Amino acid sequence: MANELRLSKKDRISVWWRSTFIQGSWNYERMQNGGWAYTMIPAIKKLYKSKEDRSSALKRHLEFFNTHPYVASPIIGVTLALEEERANGAPVDDTAIQGVKVGMMGPLAGIGDPVFWFTVRPILGALGASLALTGNILGPIIFFVLWNLIRMGFTWYTQEFGYKAGSKITDDLSGGLLQDITKGASILGMFILGSLVNRWVSVKFAPVVSEVELSKGAYIEWDKLPAGAEGIKTALQQQAAGLSLEPVKVTTLQANLDSLIPGLAGLLITLLCMWLLKKKVSPIVMILGLFAVGIVFHLIHLM
Repeated sequence: MANELRLSKKDRISVWWRSTFIQGSWNYERMQNGGWAYTMIPAIKKLYKSKEDRSSALKRHLEFFNTHPYVASPIIGVTLALEEERANGAPVDDTAIQGVKVGMMGPLAGIGDPVFWFTVRPILGALGASLALTGNILGPIIFFVLWNLIRMGFTWYTQEFGYKAGSKITDDLSGGLLQDITKGASILGMFILGSLVNRWVSVKFAPVVSEVELSKGAYIEWDKLPAGAEGIKTALQQQAAGLSLEPVKVTTLQANLDSLIPGLAGLLITLLCMWLLKKKVSPIVMILGLFAVGIVFHLIHLM
């Protein structure tokens, strides 16, 4: 079609730049919706000419949206493609566009934190800090430059990937392709989150199972150590040799659980929360319940 509306690379770059500020008007009601609508404005202006159509598009994109700010880029790309098809007369309604956003934002959110906050940034931070500690001014500069190159490169590439894949989604309005994409993202997101349960969920049971008095020679006799630095050195050597720090070996319930399966209690609590969510229990109720149980168990010295 000669008059077919298409987003140019310049338009997509403008959208990509604005996506940097997707959290600029974050709010507790609809999260990133303001930043999302701001991001979409260049595309809306290009695709829709009347004030009514532009107003309708903006209202459409002021619905709830929340995900990791960097992995929002592929969702932006797919949405751009859907808006483009809609502007050219394809039967893409508001529900379809919002469904794509909601279907992708949840699964992808679980990928952003582990990849960027817990992997890429700590690695680059450690590299920059190691240089800074030696007095090298390149430390903070390298961190800033590399971090932004990775961040901006990732958001641009994934936005373009989503834009090119989006046209295929519109060819399958029954939702089969979208279901495959969201299912794959869900599996990947749940896999990453599952591997982080042991790190994020910490449970410590306080009850003592046994106390065994150790024989002489099996523990460090602190009163017989040399004074000063020599005593510290001797203590460290004895500890490295396997001597206990205390004359009594205390075995707790938590130590027994860790020897069986490390992180078992945290895993069980996570599975319980998932079961409660499946039973439609409010997350707020669950959070307050965990607070209450934790306080009570601490008062009775169970945790």
